[in-house]
Amino acid sequence: MIQNRISNILKDVTNVLLPISCFGCNARLYRGEVFLCTSCRHQLPLTEYNFNEENAVDRIFYGRINIKKANSFLFFTEIGIVKNLIHFLKYKNQESIGQFLGDWQGQILKEQGHLTDIDFVIPVPLHRKKLRQRGYNQVALFAKQIALHINASYADDILIKTANTKTQTKKNRLSRWHDNRSLYEINNKQILKNKNILLVDDVITTGATMEICANTFKDIEGITIYMSSMAVVPKA
Repeated sequence: MIQNRISNILKDVTNVLLPISCFGCNARLYRGEVFLCTSCRHQLPLTEYNFNEENAVDRIFYGRINIKKANSFLFFTEIGIVKNLIHFLKYKNQESIGQFLGDWQGQILKEQGHLTDIDFVIPVPLHRKKLRQRGYNQVALFAKQIALHINASYADDILIKTANTKTQTKKNRLSRWHDNRSLYEINNKQILKNKNILLVDDVITTGATMEICANTFKDIEGITIYMSSMAVVPKA
């Protein structure tokens, strides 16, 4: 008890001397708040999409790739808390944001009980050069926490990115697919036979990257593919 009090006092003193700011509004965080203040956390635009009912993420992939189900945790907009979080996650060495979001999403998925038969949770990979530059895959901790909550195996050595490409956010879906169709390979296909996998990415915009990754698995016998992401860009 005394040790816990001392620990809390030290945390409070540290926060006064070196304030930790909310990634949503830049206000100082207080005890119990992590990454976001209570107000910003309550303002996060959760999609409330699940793996039972049809949703807008499912419809992105209709007619493009044979998947079982898809969802996203948050809505992504050009201005807002979600964009700030993902920017800090990807470019400001705030890897733990992925764990924070993954733990939250994982708890929801566990409570919903729709993903009880997933064998492997697989993050969309970075090329080894990009991984060295950034130091981590921004999707990794998000995917790990989801795997933990739904009692699946986390596997970051199955899907491999074989070429380093420039950012392609301004390319249309067809040109992105043409540029990326052979950029991913599978390591040890045999372990995926008759398995259920959950592919995980950070943001779904056009769905091109997830489509390409899912296509990489399409010839594996008996495989069932689910998809999830931290966020999705809402369609107008």
